[in-house]
Amino acid sequence: MISAFQIDDMVKSFKDFKLGPINLNLKPGQVSGLVGPNGSGKTTLLNCLSGLIVPDTGSITIVDKPLVLNDTTWKFDVGYVVDEPNFYENWSGASNLKFVSRFYPSWSQSFADELVKRLECPIKKKASKMSKGNRVKLSLISVLARRPKLLLLDEPTSGLDPLIRAELLETLWELLADENQTIFYSTHNISDLGAMADELVFIRDGDIKRRSAKDDLTNVWRKITFRSDNPKFDLPGVVNYKVDGKDHLVISEICDSTLEALKIYDVEDIKSNRLSLDEIVVWILRKEDN
Repeated sequence: MISAFQIDDMVKSFKDFKLGPINLNLKPGQVSGLVGPNGSGKTTLLNCLSGLIVPDTGSITIVDKPLVLNDTTWKFDVGYVVDEPNFYENWSGASNLKFVSRFYPSWSQSFADELVKRLECPIKKKASKMSKGNRVKLSLISVLARRPKLLLLDEPTSGLDPLIRAELLETLWELLADENQTIFYSTHNISDLGAMADELVFIRDGDIKRRSAKDDLTNVWRKITFRSDNPKFDLPGVVNYKVDGKDHLVISEICDSTLEALKIYDVEDIKSNRLSLDEIVVWILRKEDN
């Protein structure tokens, strides 16, 4: 089966940071969110996938084409949107789009025009005169109009006001109707993950620590409360445990096991409540930090 991308034993080392070895793949039509604290390697990983950084060892394929510098055919399948896009600053947005279109045979001018209208991007303005939000819009248009099979997003909504964020996310949502569109993105805005991602990939200190389907996380993580005169119990799956008098509160990543274990203890008033994806991500990051 064709992969949107395949990374095998990839390593990239810097003076004070090492990424990898990374082994990761993404299927066509999958939307995967890359999660991790600052300095964890998210941007480096995306830069390797886009060809901006050359790994020291290992291999990358994009839609089953090897990512090599002497054959750039794979580039036609990749679109990369960053939070600080670069343009020819003295050119208008329209001129920047026209210039980019010459390099991509799959460029759809009708789709570019539709996105300009939809996102209300002022393409007659010089790039240097555009706001941050409009620069991100222009970057997104220049990438999406190429019809890339793999879309890489690095903090694309960072610093944008809520209305513009909602517009951009809605546009991306519509793209997901195309089963061949694959998205791999990093964001510090955890609510973006809940809106878009099929799965989350957690990275810390240059290593992939966990990869989980979004539904798998929301189905098994729970906040469980109960009452007991006893101190803390030894319960499976617990990532956080607090006791205040008789009131016990635990955060469990394996709720069924935790609840089953509670049956053997003298406890009362057991309640189990779902956690939001935002809360789950925070707890996972805290756990990986310990």
